Amino acid sequence: MMNTKLVILDRDGTINEDRDDYVKSPEEWQPLPQALEAIARLNHAGWHVAVASNQSGLGRGLFDVATLNAMHAKMNKLLAAVGGRVDAVFFCPHSPDEACGCRKPLPGLFEQIGERYGIDLQGVPCVGDSLRDLQAGHAVGCAPHLVLTGKGEQFRQRELPPAFPAGTQVHNDLSGFVDWLLGVSEDGAPAKAKT
Repeated sequence: MMNTKLVILDRDGTINEDRDDYVKSPEEWQPLPQALEAIARLNHAGWHVAVASNQSGLGRGLFDVATLNAMHAKMNKLLAAVGGRVDAVFFCPHSPDEACGCRKPLPGLFEQIGERYGIDLQGVPCVGDSLRDLQAGHAVGCAPHLVLTGKGEQFRQRELPPAFPAGTQVHNDLSGFVDWLLGVSEDGAPAKAKT
């Protein structure tokens, strides 16, 4: 994978609070506790961060691209305040009935990320709060990591269903994933995922 250290994150439920009625405005975009600081820790350790996010609210007419850009401007401003950054946000604007190739669980967004960085995504960590996040990453060889925030909350008290990719690591939240990842990269030995 050349020398690019890359992590691919889901957005809603992983970085920010998810909502059943969709995150539709910058006001509704609220970071999860310690998530922005976790991204900053990745950056400071030399990792690039890309976001892969289904944004079907666009296709459903709930908000427009200008509003989505305003949400990401807020995210970037809050990240900068804690010394972090996201290199790029890749999003699928389509509703489920549009049958596109970029809506997770299909791997189109991940393929775009691989092309943008010019790398093979084999072994690149992908982090999300739902099965479809991990299926999309796994389809291109990413290492799957589930966080128990957002939709992942439901797996706090039960085993992962067999539909999850083999080898899925489970972490309490994005900060727990970063603890695990930096534990691996600092001493060369795998750290145990916090559950």
